[in-house]
Amino acid sequence: MKTHYYFSLVLMLTFIALNIPARATTVSAGQVKTETFKVWGKCDMCKERIEAAAKAAGASGAKWSDKTLMLTVTFDPSVTSKDVICKKIAAAGHDTEKFKAPDDVYNKLPGCCHYERAK
Repeated sequence: MKTHYYFSLVLMLTFIALNIPARATTVSAGQVKTETFKVWGKCDMCKERIEAAAKAAGASGAKWSDKTLMLTVTFDPSVTSKDVICKKIAAAGHDTEKFKAPDDVYNKLPGCCHYERAK
C-alpha cells in the first residue's frame, strides 16, 4: 500500500512539474528590438562572418544582404545593444556605419572579402 502511495505521489509531482511554464526563459514581445544598419562586405564568407559576429555579441537573429549591405538584427536590449553588436562586427573586420574595423584585422580578411573602405 505504501509503495502505491509513493508511486502516486511521484507521478503527481512529475505531472505538476511538467506543466509549470518556464518563466525565466520567456522573453516578452516588448523586450525584443530589431535594428537595421549598413555593414560593408562583399561575399558569402563576409555574410557568415558578419552574422556570426552579431550573434556572438548577443543578437538572437542576424540577416545580412550582400546586395544592399544592410544587416537586420534582433536582440534583447537588456542583454546587448546596437553599439555592442557593431563593435563586435568591426572587430571581425567589417566596417559599420558607426565603427571602423582595425586595419590589421581588415587586411587579414581573404582577398574576396576586401571591400572598398571609406577614407
